[in-house]
Amino acid sequence: MPYTAKIKVTLRQSILDVQGKAVEHALKNLGYGTVESARIGKYIEVTINEESRDTAERIGREISEKLLSNPVMENYSLELEKVN
Repeated sequence: MPYTAKIKVTLRQSILDVQGKAVEHALKNLGYGTVESARIGKYIEVTINEESRDTAERIGREISEKLLSNPVMENYSLELEKVN
């Protein structure tokens, strides 16, 4: 049974998020003064056709670390969902 790997990739907190700062500034200019900060990231869904949840999770982590994120500058989170 396939799984959907839902992967979120964000810049590490120590890395300046220029796009996030631009969005934060624009929101404040639009009158949303209560917005304290904004950070931009990526969201990727990958369908992994594996019977084993452990194997699907391993594959999701491997592709996140090897291709979808830059481990020097970014963090990722992975959520697995069984496809019905």
